[in-house]
Amino acid sequence: QVQLVESGGELVQAGNSLRLSCTASGRTFSDYSMGWFRQVPGKERELGARILWRGGATIDPDSVKGRFTISRDNAKNTVYLPKDSLKPEDTAVYYCAADPPPPAYLNYRQPSVYDYWGKGTQVTVSS
Repeated sequence: QVQLVESGGELVQAGNSLRLSCTASGRTFSDYSMGWFRQVPGKERELGARILWRGGATIDPDSVKGRFTISRDNAKNTVYLPKDSLKPEDTAVYYCAADPPPPAYLNYRQPSVYDYWGKGTQVTVSS
């Protein structure tokens, strides 16, 4: 079992920056590839960024490229999602999720490949 706890969500003004954190406990964090998803009411959960166990990162979708990054500190069992130039459409609940080894390479955008999820943290961007 892996327990994930997100933090850092808050109400911010458009154009500002925010960094979300997700801290893991349980099994060896460094074995897991990690994803950050976001979800708004009435829509499916959408991958924002993913980082492999060894550190290779993918930023999805195009709407957040150049504004979102992802990093991890395996010594602290934590994955981060720094977000710059926030827009009102970034308003969502943000979830971190753990993809157990071996990592998914073709369908990593699908929530179903991630076995463990946090409860989410709300980010609200005001215009």
